[in-house]
Amino acid sequence: MANILVLYDSNTGNTENMAKYVYEGVKKYPVNSRIKHIDYAKAEDIIWCDGLALGTPTNIGLVSWKIKRFFDVDLLNQWGKIDGKIGCAFSSSGGWGGGNEIACMSALIMLMNYGFLVFGVTDYVGEDFTLHYGAVVAGKPKKEEEIKACVRLGERLAQWTLAYVDGKKEYLEIIKNQKEEEE
Repeated sequence: MANILVLYDSNTGNTENMAKYVYEGVKKYPVNSRIKHIDYAKAEDIIWCDGLALGTPTNIGLVSWKIKRFFDVDLLNQWGKIDGKIGCAFSSSGGWGGGNEIACMSALIMLMNYGFLVFGVTDYVGEDFTLHYGAVVAGKPKKEEEIKACVRLGERLAQWTLAYVDGKKEYLEIIKNQKEEEE
């Protein structure tokens, strides 16, 4: 059974709220799952997981220093040992245009450097509202499409992990059907 970790940092509670919604999406599927704040994360958590949703507040358009430190220092000895895991990102910022998509890209680049297979989501969860680089919100997720974006990211992570890590290709059909329902 696939193991999925929702790992996040949060200064104001906004990214933590997003993490809870992402985790809600993950739990809709038959996977082992954990949600953890970066302050309590260890390299073993990354070794354990097959899929990782990485959440960060947007700090000057990038990931938080705690997330960066974890990947630069705490995870460094795992370089080359964790290839092939599935990863995605989410971020909150102080306002729209605050750099949250860039923060997601920064998180995805870190994951790619460790050998993660990363993805974006092309689904529209509201009018003109999609999560190509990951789920993004300004402040606390409160609008329906913001919450739905977080939940959808967790669902997609579980689906891709089940399909590509556990070899359960039927989950690719679920993705296809979800997309068709929205059109």
